[in-house]
Amino acid sequence: MQAVKIYLTATCPYCIRARSLLRERGVTAMEEIRVDLQPALRTEMTRITGRTSVPQIFIGDTHVGGCDDLHDLDARGGLLPLLNA
Repeated sequence: MQAVKIYLTATCPYCIRARSLLRERGVTAMEEIRVDLQPALRTEMTRITGRTSVPQIFIGDTHVGGCDDLHDLDARGGLLPLLNA
């Protein structure tokens, strides 16, 4: 299974929803980067993704986007193949 990295905050409902979907699809471990605890990491996230909102999700080297992007990918049948690539 591909490595999953997610930039998030502790109280963001979209972050919670994204983590929940990833767990439902079999992800047992993900690198969680808390931008609410370390503001410099939000700056890094914005530089890498061009986005300021959380969550920002990476599967392997692929930037999936945010929670809605993750759910759209799953609805199109693309999430499991990407996780298992």
